Amino acid sequence: MEFRAEARFQRVSPQKVRLVLDLIKGMRVERALDTLAFTKKRIAPDIHKLVRSAVQNATYLSDEKGLDIDVDNLYVKRAVANEGPRLKRIRPAPMGRAFRYQRRISHIEIALAEKNAQAKDDVATVVGEDSAPVKAAAAKTSAKTKGKTAGKPAKKKSAAKR
Repeated sequence: MEFRAEARFQRVSPQKVRLVLDLIKGMRVERALDTLAFTKKRIAPDIHKLVRSAVQNATYLSDEKGLDIDVDNLYVKRAVANEGPRLKRIRPAPMGRAFRYQRRISHIEIALAEKNAQAKDDVATVVGEDSAPVKAAAAKTSAKTKGKTAGKPAKKKSAAKR
């Protein structure tokens, strides 16, 4: 199950938001909130608020739907900053001219999910059983390519005739 929160039309460029989001991707929620509390970027408090909102969405949905969700096991599954509409502005320039520039706006989306150790073990056993034929096929193709390149010497480049 995935729990989302979204903040749209934030007056900061997506590039600056991604710097902070990359810090918390894959972290547990508690550690992500601590990291955001001590990050000195201007957008960090807004992202902190957004993560808390996603946690509240998780608790609300667990109560509404009767799901058994442990908030301590939540982690940041996805954190994305997309570009919103740009504000076109004009700056005065010398000799009566005008320079145009754009103010970037970003849409921030955070998705939380619950870590399950049991589900990971189930996936590993299924993948381990089915991946043996795939590994054998990969070994055959790599042996074929090694045989072709190992037997032939490298071609020499000839000088161009004048």
